[in-house]
Amino acid sequence: MQPLAAWLVARPQNAILALAATLVLPLLQIVSGIIMVLLVLVQGPRLAAIEAAIAGAVLAGVSLVVGPPVMQVVVDALSTWLPALVLGTVLVATRSMMLTMQVSALIAAVAMLGFHVVVGDLTAFWEPVMTFTLEWARVNGLVEQAQVIESNPGQMAHALTVAFVLWGWTKAALFLFFGNRLATVEPHKAGPYGRFCDLDFGRVIALLMAIASLLAFATGIAWLQSLAVVLLGVFWLQGLAVVHWMQVDGELPLFVVIALYVLLPFLHVFLITALAVVGYTDAWFRFRRRAVTKNEE
Repeated sequence: MQPLAAWLVARPQNAILALAATLVLPLLQIVSGIIMVLLVLVQGPRLAAIEAAIAGAVLAGVSLVVGPPVMQVVVDALSTWLPALVLGTVLVATRSMMLTMQVSALIAAVAMLGFHVVVGDLTAFWEPVMTFTLEWARVNGLVEQAQVIESNPGQMAHALTVAFVLWGWTKAALFLFFGNRLATVEPHKAGPYGRFCDLDFGRVIALLMAIASLLAFATGIAWLQSLAVVLLGVFWLQGLAVVHWMQVDGELPLFVVIALYVLLPFLHVFLITALAVVGYTDAWFRFRRRAVTKNEE
């Protein structure tokens, strides 16, 4: 890890090459975001932004000759590097992983509201995706799933919107955590700015979620419902942090954590919901702080 981190920040051309190479491969786009955070933490936001701009220009030039359309390159670059640049800059300014993640949760909430304002008709926006999913479900014999999509297109559109925002936020969080980890092993040793197992979104965001839920229940307004789900959804990472904290504290065997990650791709909806409930409860009752205080006594 250390030699890789040192190579990435040794010369601007190394950073540009790594950003460009990892962006064009779909499976490595998360790595591209992680590299971006590393560059921000070690070199500063300004130089990192310049290197990303040069890498994007190189990819755009190459795409004119061979490869994906220029617009696709622009979309991939903005969706990967911009969140990493923003969160990395916030982390440098606050020097606190916890505060940066709280800011990211508020950004996700604003993005959810902005999506509703800009798109307007969510059903029409997601219609191509729902049509493709419906046909795929029918071809594969998933009759019940196809009926759910066909009978509740509006509800499905809102679910897709929430999933889209939460997945984008989760990717940005992964950029930040792994980029910060990579920066701590680099010889310049940027940070550390906090441990993942200590992550806490706090009672303010938990209160906002509660208010949004009550208003959504009372009014039935769609965007309030989506906002409440997004604000609850971000707590899944806090729930995961609680699991890691319990393992570090010796209260949970390591194989349980490993099993959780193995099962996550298969039971993602159930596990993420369960972790979100754990994280949300921890935000109110602060189980980890109470455990530390009790041990100190």
